[in-house]
Amino acid sequence: MNLSPELLIQLIILLPLVAAAGVVLSHRHPNIREAISLTIASSVFILVFLLYRQIINGETALVHWISILPGLNVSFKTEALSVLFALIASFLWIVTTLYAIGYMRSHHEQNQTRFYSFFAISIAAVMAIAFSENLFTLFIFYEVLTLATYPLVTHAGTEKAQKGGRTYLRILLGTSIVFFLPALIATWAIAGNLSFTVGGVFADDTPSLWLAILLVFFVFGIGKAAMMPFHRWLPSAMVAPTPVSALLHAVAVVKAGVFTLMKTVVFIFGMDTVGELITTDFLLYLAAFTILASSLIAMKQDNLKARLAYSTISQLAYVSLGVLLASEAGLLGSSMHIAMHAFGKITLFFCAGAILVVSHKTEISQMGGLGRKMPITMIAFFIASLSIIGLPPTGGSWSKYYLLLGSLETQHWVLMAVLMISSLLNIAYLLPIPIRGFFPAKSTVSQASDGSEAIQGSETIQEAPLPALIAIIITTLACVLLFFFPQPLFELAKMVGVAP
Repeated sequence: MNLSPELLIQLIILLPLVAAAGVVLSHRHPNIREAISLTIASSVFILVFLLYRQIINGETALVHWISILPGLNVSFKTEALSVLFALIASFLWIVTTLYAIGYMRSHHEQNQTRFYSFFAISIAAVMAIAFSENLFTLFIFYEVLTLATYPLVTHAGTEKAQKGGRTYLRILLGTSIVFFLPALIATWAIAGNLSFTVGGVFADDTPSLWLAILLVFFVFGIGKAAMMPFHRWLPSAMVAPTPVSALLHAVAVVKAGVFTLMKTVVFIFGMDTVGELITTDFLLYLAAFTILASSLIAMKQDNLKARLAYSTISQLAYVSLGVLLASEAGLLGSSMHIAMHAFGKITLFFCAGAILVVSHKTEISQMGGLGRKMPITMIAFFIASLSIIGLPPTGGSWSKYYLLLGSLETQHWVLMAVLMISSLLNIAYLLPIPIRGFFPAKSTVSQASDGSEAIQGSETIQEAPLPALIAIIITTLACVLLFFFPQPLFELAKMVGVAP
């Protein structure tokens, strides 16, 4: 297939909108509706893979759509971090759609057409964010993503869902209006340029105090990165169905947040500049506090999705910390952690949804002995937990290694200790779940009629619906394969921030 990179970019952004239209038009035919979603999701991934091949070979592309004002353009461009993000999002769109088919049907969810259509629109926004050539374009689609995912968060239509949706909108739109937009306007006024540029856009004589304040505004303004104290939207959004939680935590929203932060630090400020600003250390320690505090809160959560939500807040802060270290190893660790966390966390949410569909259990305290009934699901949960913790043989060990190396290179010994303590906390709040599943407490063991011990509710193995189970297996295998074959991801991550 010999398509120009310019055409590839536009097809990648526009095809999800075609999927959304096709889903709406075929609403009376669920099989056709879901076939359209899977077919176009697969097509988008193939097109992004073609762009990946071109990036590896040193090719770049620039697409200009419209000029609003001089210096304010809606334009798109390829670079390594963009392709990395788009690869993850497009592949996980396929897997999440497959999972959603099993979950939504088995759980008898209402408004499935609305779900698939807004899912596709959200992916279109993600692709536009990924390939944005400048901060103005990224900001537009960053806000589109917030609005497109709101109907997904409030999908259930209950009062609790509506309340969660209001918190979601209030925090994400609020941080954008109060911090992100003023920072964008100030950047344009000071630099006269919002294009993502290797080394940053600010002149050497720009007062460092202005830049230090701007950096704080950007970190707080990019609410999707869930840095404390602007993190509450993420647990509030857990009222959504599990496929939406997967979209929020692995495919789209939170990854769009840390991606935006990385693009801003690397291409608006420049790594050298960030390393010298007086507010950088404050932001680094804020990220460290977020890592530890959210991990401690996660340990107290009995609701499985709530525990995973606070885990995500902690893991996002890893990415923020890595890029704010302003070192090559830290940037490499952050870039790789976007991918490693995506596969680990989506697997955990898939497992949580499978448990809900099969056993109708949402509280961890209720899951004793469940591993005997759902062995594949619980094994998948265990492997994905290892990846989040950062233990071999899973991909998460590579990104955690480079993050530790980044803190070592910059001699941030406290941050290095935080990363290690956090991994221990990850063990404390994740591994007891599969352990409880396979080795239940005495209270979950009853006497069978013949006098032998039997696990309550485990008479027969009953896994999630087949499409959902296949999705779980795919993402679990990815967690392991990324440990043994990290080189393609590593090569792409090494190119981040390097001039073509």
